[in-house]
Amino acid sequence: MTEFVPISAVDPAAVEALLDRAFGRDRHGKTAYRLRAGIEPIAALSFAAIEDGALAGTIQCWPVALHGDEDSRHALVLVGPVAVEPSRQRGGLGKELVHQALDAAVELDLDEAMMLVGDPEYYGRFWGFSDEATGGWRLPGPVEQRRVLARGAKVPAIAGMLGPGAVVDV
Repeated sequence: MTEFVPISAVDPAAVEALLDRAFGRDRHGKTAYRLRAGIEPIAALSFAAIEDGALAGTIQCWPVALHGDEDSRHALVLVGPVAVEPSRQRGGLGKELVHQALDAAVELDLDEAMMLVGDPEYYGRFWGFSDEATGGWRLPGPVEQRRVLARGAKVPAIAGMLGPGAVVDV
């Protein structure tokens, strides 16, 4: 049985170790890390999966903003990383973690403008994320543009630069 708890209930060192196992120790050089540099995750949307008393997976969500080329600013929720213990991957735990975060976002009215960097076939099929609005978005580092995905009624289809957003206190 899997128990989902706030990620704040788990030792941060255990979370970091899981992220290393899931993504490698060089993960800090990825563009997504640059995007969320210096900000804290949204506590109400960040969860840990506990199985038999051990950390099996995590998801974190972050406040980011799209700074439009026309001097506009649009708040977004960055979903991820979704990390699953390598021995548990491909068993559906990652999908359950994403559902936890998205369900919490709906309850808190934070689901109108969400984005992530990920596999469009996976995230599109299950949750409706697509690259329809993100073609003009720039990130602070290299990224395969087709992997910049978003969903929600308030996702802006404009050109602009993504960066850290305002603190979300819920």
